[in-house]
Amino acid sequence: MGITAALVAVTGSSAVSHSSDELATLSAARRGLGGLWELAQHIDGHFLPYYGFIHIWLEFGQAEWWMRLPSVLATGAAAALVADLGRRLGSLPAGLVASAVYTLLPSVSYHGQNARPYAFAAAAAVLATWALYRAIEEPGRRAGWWGYAAAVAVLGCTQVFALLVLAAHLFAVALYGRGVLLRMMAGMAVGCVPGAVWAVVGFAERHAISWIQLPGPDVFLSLPKMVGGTALAGCVVAALAAAGPFLRRRHDIDRLWIALLTGWALLPPLLLFTLSHLVSPVYVDRYLFATVPAYALLAGLTLTAVPRVVTGLALAGVLAAGIPGQLDVRREDGHHENFPRAVRIITDGAEPGDAIVYGRSSLREGFLYYGGGGLPDDVLRTGTAPLPDSFGYPERDDIAAALADRERVWVIWRGGPEAASRVERVGELTGEGFTRVKGWRVGRVPGMTVALYTR
Repeated sequence: MGITAALVAVTGSSAVSHSSDELATLSAARRGLGGLWELAQHIDGHFLPYYGFIHIWLEFGQAEWWMRLPSVLATGAAAALVADLGRRLGSLPAGLVASAVYTLLPSVSYHGQNARPYAFAAAAAVLATWALYRAIEEPGRRAGWWGYAAAVAVLGCTQVFALLVLAAHLFAVALYGRGVLLRMMAGMAVGCVPGAVWAVVGFAERHAISWIQLPGPDVFLSLPKMVGGTALAGCVVAALAAAGPFLRRRHDIDRLWIALLTGWALLPPLLLFTLSHLVSPVYVDRYLFATVPAYALLAGLTLTAVPRVVTGLALAGVLAAGIPGQLDVRREDGHHENFPRAVRIITDGAEPGDAIVYGRSSLREGFLYYGGGGLPDDVLRTGTAPLPDSFGYPERDDIAAALADRERVWVIWRGGPEAASRVERVGELTGEGFTRVKGWRVGRVPGMTVALYTR
């Protein structure tokens, strides 16, 4: 099942434009180790383990599919672990069905094609739960709780909010732990040391996520889409998962594990919501992707407690509900942005002597990646390397002098054409006598705008 999940995830991964987040990964990973350490002291420090790994990975290539291949492999590992954990909790069919459900979800394909650490977080969440199961149910094993501590350490090094999954471990073992609570807490405490470090680093750099709004209760309505990739697929899987606890006796599953799977699915969103209101706004759907394996496992337990015909029909329903989403994530703008199209618009319409100006310096990364040397003159950039403390590039401020002999300027900014009034560079251009003659909105909301200005 792991190989199947990896093949599903990798299919079409080279046809999709990088998102700005993936380009941030590229920008960070292409720096030297000293530059990466310098960046981590200002922004995205909690992603340093992932960026360090991708830094080594990019030594062998920088194509889209190659950058995303680690996430593909993590997706395959997660599916394999889901299958084995489902087998241990219920039966071999339960594990295989749970892994099939996980593989069919568009959300899994999306993160499996995303050069970000969320596929790793999901795999590590399953690994930690798998290690906990073995420590409790197979107490004679030498690795035991040390294996659990190691799995928790891996979890904390993927994405700090994935550690919220451990609340389900505490919840279930505190209720039904058969005397292993203290040993589990000791293993968890040791394993959480790396995650605690990255959490402190992330809190110190919370200015980087100042764009996150304080969530209202309505954010829970979007959970099905986060789980499934489409609202329909998520609702189908959530409905199947909800029936899992009621079918416990059909599998003779200890209530400890049903409580753990249920808490794994439900507690992280509640805790992330609470943290947002008590500490700082941090609620973003993708931070909860590590909960998706729990839904798949519960759905797998449900579907192997009913007649096989019903199981087959339900899996067909999951597939049908997910097909639109699977196709959608493989479009050129499947990651919500479309840098290749923006580059094509400019290169098709550019004339000798044109200049290009970026409303936000970090947008330049995508155009350098896809545009190569075929773009107009980048008249504001003053260095070839990004800034040491951000994903932007050094730029000159004297825009009047930079454009003194230019008649046409291509301008790119985040958002639609209506956002032009909020872009400082656009205001500077109009102050120099330039007016917009054409504009194209590229990608999905908020997307970006490519506009041509002339004197």
